[in-house]
Amino acid sequence: MHFQARPGNVREPMRAAPGSADSESTLTHIHYAGFSPAPDTSGSSGHANRRKALSSKTLTSLDQFRKDARRLKKAIASGDHAALARAHKYVSADKPLKHADCLHVIAREAGQDSWPQLKFAVESAAMTRSERAERLKTALFAGQHWITAKLLGDDPALSDESLGLQIALYDLVSVRKAIEADPQKALTPIGVRTPLLHLAFSKEIHRSPSKHVDMLALTELLLSHGADVNDGFAADANTDHKLSALYGALCHADNYELGEFLLRHGADPNDNESLYHATELAHSRALKLLLQFGAKPDGTNALPRALDFNDLDKVRMLLEAGANPNLLEDNHPSGQPMNTTPALHQAARRGCSGEVVSLLVSSGAELDAQWQGHSAYALARIHGHEEAARSLSDLGCNTNLTPDEQALAACATGEVPSKSLDLEALTEEDRRLLVRLASEPGRLPQIKALIAAGLDPNDTDEMGLSPLHAAGWHGLPEKTAYFLSLKPDLSRKNGFGGDALDTVLHGAEFAPEKPGADHVHCARLLLENGSRIYPDHIKGCGDEEMAAFLETWISAHPESLDHRT
Repeated sequence: MHFQARPGNVREPMRAAPGSADSESTLTHIHYAGFSPAPDTSGSSGHANRRKALSSKTLTSLDQFRKDARRLKKAIASGDHAALARAHKYVSADKPLKHADCLHVIAREAGQDSWPQLKFAVESAAMTRSERAERLKTALFAGQHWITAKLLGDDPALSDESLGLQIALYDLVSVRKAIEADPQKALTPIGVRTPLLHLAFSKEIHRSPSKHVDMLALTELLLSHGADVNDGFAADANTDHKLSALYGALCHADNYELGEFLLRHGADPNDNESLYHATELAHSRALKLLLQFGAKPDGTNALPRALDFNDLDKVRMLLEAGANPNLLEDNHPSGQPMNTTPALHQAARRGCSGEVVSLLVSSGAELDAQWQGHSAYALARIHGHEEAARSLSDLGCNTNLTPDEQALAACATGEVPSKSLDLEALTEEDRRLLVRLASEPGRLPQIKALIAAGLDPNDTDEMGLSPLHAAGWHGLPEKTAYFLSLKPDLSRKNGFGGDALDTVLHGAEFAPEKPGADHVHCARLLLENGSRIYPDHIKGCGDEEMAAFLETWISAHPESLDHRT
């Protein structure tokens, strides 16, 4: 299984392998003496009348706002017409009012557009300027645009705290002035990243697309002063592997224009990251660009990753660029397992279309090759992917199954085999089948049959992910509820240091979207079953809906908050 981002405690979109953003500042929760509301930036959106000054009210802490929300909810429950009128000014009268709605009303009355924005307004008012600058750095790196807008709206000169911030915000005038005064500043690291890396990993282009000209001029300025177009920063303290500027621009930030600029100025397309991650993007332009500049698919996990998405166009592009469908790769330079499989087996277990299967075979994929003890046909049957199995059969593969394969294939139909599985005889891949299936919608009958047949629902994959973690990462409530019914250890950490709830929170921000995904529902299920919320869960949550839910839950269940770090 490959994830778009680490399902643990690092907030950077990565392969399921190491990589870390600059560490976020420690933002403590303090009691606040008051703050000014965000300036009106609504323009033509019609929100101007909603902005109200907060100077008329002394704010001691967020607790006061939470208490106001509870009072409002209580008044509504008692039939108070004035309370209902307050609520219906901001929330539809067509649905029952929940606590989250009351928090939203309080936030709107305080001049903010949402509860997370009110919460952040209070928190940011208590930060020192350097702490706000550090939080701005994180927001620019993670693409948390509403936080960027709030911080700069309150303090437009906040970027002056750091040359790295000015670079990440494409402030060409300020950066040029600084470098003209001291040319060495174009090369001197700011934290763990050099100026070029602050530029490449910034997602500001999606908030301020009109700044693209200044962005490119900034890049040219840095390169003309000696910046290395192939610069990178360490993905992990325990490895020499680096995340390149090209990867940062083209994949992390999805900044095609900057990625193309770097390639035209000599960036190496074979950086052990970019080609793989280009297959994850919602478009094929980045992949096409890398291949045009000489990226080599072999030696990467790009082809199996494209098959994860059943993306015929990207698969064809990689094959036409010379990808060997039978090649198995060694571990990634970062030291993490790449979990590669022959392309045909990957297509079989991912349930790719018959068209993709046929393309692989016509491109040289070995029809009856064995991997982890199975042919591609057997793997398709074991995973319950009938279209792939039919396509392989039509192409003339060997359709014989071993007794164990027959039993596993029976489970794929929801049928429990008459004889329990011999776990010792199963391959490692077979024993990880529950984790693989947990990420796929609509596999619950098969999962139940496999557990009834003897598979252990607590077994983990090569990344330390349990089936519960895999289901939560992808936001699949039905599977999450089922695995919770088996009473797993909710505090168990995966290979990235995240517990079950942390994995769900990261998935809300970074996981590829699945049909029926509902990360908030999954988080609720975990909390109802005893998961704990840590302060980092909230302050680092970049998904506004999830942040609002966590605040709502804490307000109603303060005992769920654990202040340990």
